[in-house]
Amino acid sequence: MYDAVVVGAGPNGLAAAIEIARAGRSVLVREGAAIPGGSVRSAELTLPGFVHDLCSAVYPMSVASPFFHSLPLADHGLTWIEPPAPVAHPLEGGEAVLQERSVAVTAEGLGRDREAYRDLLQPLVEDWPLLQEALLRPILRWPRHPLALGRFGLLALRSARGLAQAAFREERARALFAGHAAHSILPLEAAISASFGLVLALTGHAVGWPAPRGGAQEITRALTSLLRSLGGDLETGAPVRSLDELPASRLVLCDVTPAGLLRLAGDRLPASYRRALARFRHGPGAFKMDWALAEPIPWRSPACLRAGTVHVGGTLAEIAASERAPWRGQHAERPFVLLAQPSLFDPMRAPDGKHTAWAYCHVPNGSTFDMTDRIESQVERFAPGFRERILARSVLPPAGLERTNPNLVGGDVGGGANTFRQVLARPVFKRVPYATPVRGLYLCSASTPPGGGVHGMCGYLAAQAALEADG
Repeated sequence: MYDAVVVGAGPNGLAAAIEIARAGRSVLVREGAAIPGGSVRSAELTLPGFVHDLCSAVYPMSVASPFFHSLPLADHGLTWIEPPAPVAHPLEGGEAVLQERSVAVTAEGLGRDREAYRDLLQPLVEDWPLLQEALLRPILRWPRHPLALGRFGLLALRSARGLAQAAFREERARALFAGHAAHSILPLEAAISASFGLVLALTGHAVGWPAPRGGAQEITRALTSLLRSLGGDLETGAPVRSLDELPASRLVLCDVTPAGLLRLAGDRLPASYRRALARFRHGPGAFKMDWALAEPIPWRSPACLRAGTVHVGGTLAEIAASERAPWRGQHAERPFVLLAQPSLFDPMRAPDGKHTAWAYCHVPNGSTFDMTDRIESQVERFAPGFRERILARSVLPPAGLERTNPNLVGGDVGGGANTFRQVLARPVFKRVPYATPVRGLYLCSASTPPGGGVHGMCGYLAAQAALEADG
């Protein structure tokens, strides 16, 4: 008999298991796939020797995570690579705006908006030690530093488009902020979309946007190594179709979606809670591409080669139109493309002299429309000759992403729509959102606070709640 069983070996499931093992309890993790990691895995998707990340690729929230920061992951082989600049944003005419680690240096590239950018971001960067923990916990709790969180909240509750237009006068700063905010997978006119832009801009300055040396799988490798060193057990290739299939334990923590929990628990859950879970809403999907390249991407602005992440989308208005489209069941003609170019800084990703690139755009949930040409046209727009350097490509539409990880329902990489209601009450309105009405049964996926991102905090906080209730 185990003290706890965790269903799912994604980063949150592994985080939950590690926290339980650190408390001196016995724990088993059951994973349906042959390889653990969920969306944090790597594979040769195009050609031999080219290492691509199956889903996530850049990890500001990992290095920002208080939980991950408390783990000796370096002792288990994890090394972070930080590009000289976190983010580049190319514009028409061969220009690009870069977010540098320094607020002041970034501001110098923003023309008439230099002072506005400093006034907006510098106080938040100074508040980062106070904000860090509060931003990665459930909102419905009294913060330890209410003044700092209040200052952030006054800005965060706004729409990204509204804040960008109010704060900045020129397109460079507006576009830079819009690219950050588009990670919310919300229309930029939506309330709280500004919060995502602020958090990502803030992390770029406070902790950077690094990637793991050797690929995303190295994060999972370090987490599983740590778990085993603590005495935890991990079984892969062991799908769970019902809680009845699990060995006896005092606690069960599920790194699954609300719909997945309904399938596992069935009638064990009260009808009212089942109805609440059934109302949980997933957001737009992602259409993902990976390329094996003969040479680096030939950006019109060479400054883009200093950044690990490139936001390809043009102006604030263009990005806003792209992010509105999937909520209307449409596919943007000029999609906002999130692109990573890890091999520029990590030679382990490709054979000598060759390179990899990773990208995705947002589409309606479950879309079957092929965005290949539109994505490549957007990259070509700012990097003429890009297509000539493609040796091979891998395409993962929403259904393909869901096959790699059942939690990516319809290609939703955020664990659920980031609407105001679901940010406030995720997955349901509850004082302890991880606990279910069934004694000893907990939800620990990205469908719980603080939501999507590879930070392990959903699993860590769920495990803490379970251990506290179990005594």
